[in-house]
Amino acid sequence: MLQSKPYQPPPSLSILGLPVSIVTLETAVQTISEWAKRRQENYVCVRDAHGVKLAAADAKFREIHHCAGMVTPDGMPLVWLLKLRSKHKCSRVCGADLLEALCEGGEEIGLRHFFYGGKPGVAEALIANLKRQFPRLAVAGFCSPPFRSLTLEEDEAIVNEINKTCPDVVWVGLSTPKQEFWMRDHVGRINGATLIGVGAAFDFHSGAVVRAPRWLRKSGFEWVYRFLSEPRRLGRRYLTVIPWFLANALREQFNFYLSRLLTQRG
Repeated sequence: MLQSKPYQPPPSLSILGLPVSIVTLETAVQTISEWAKRRQENYVCVRDAHGVKLAAADAKFREIHHCAGMVTPDGMPLVWLLKLRSKHKCSRVCGADLLEALCEGGEEIGLRHFFYGGKPGVAEALIANLKRQFPRLAVAGFCSPPFRSLTLEEDEAIVNEINKTCPDVVWVGLSTPKQEFWMRDHVGRINGATLIGVGAAFDFHSGAVVRAPRWLRKSGFEWVYRFLSEPRRLGRRYLTVIPWFLANALREQFNFYLSRLLTQRG
């Protein structure tokens, strides 16, 4: 009788100070599903170049990623760097794709999903769309918290309500960096659940925001579509993030090749 292979967490590589997991969408879903089976409390950061820049300037935010169970590469530049430095297979794992894939994969094993975040009405629309796509989807519940900071009493009440629904996965759509700090503060307080920060995925799957075509997402230029869709909100971010990321990534990649060359000669 064949025995199943023991669970192995995904490997990772450091990119500009962050441990980015070398995963595909399939292996990310498998990893989270395994955590759910074990009722293992964990959290997942879905990281893009903007988040990498924020982490470089904020030690507390950076530490959150080092304590995460998985940091998925959201954005093709991170995927390209992982492919340059590793022989393991990897692909882009963004929040919207991970949400869809885990809802589909979770149907077979009965994963219970809770949705935390979004503007009023967004979570309801998100759930309705997902239920149409995945009729056997098990929705534990949802909560659209106020934009302001919660009191300790309000936060405790929300945690108690989430725990009553017994979720396996809590999807957190509060935007970066708020959602990462929320996951840091709540992992372990929500019994047996994996917390996953997915930012704009709530808006995409609810229909509040139209996502770029699939071919553009695969090319690595989805950011161009998003910039053209929301220039006032995203223009300044992209104008600062892209030059910073390119300059620092090129320098780190040069040092990587130089170190490998010296090691081979030594």
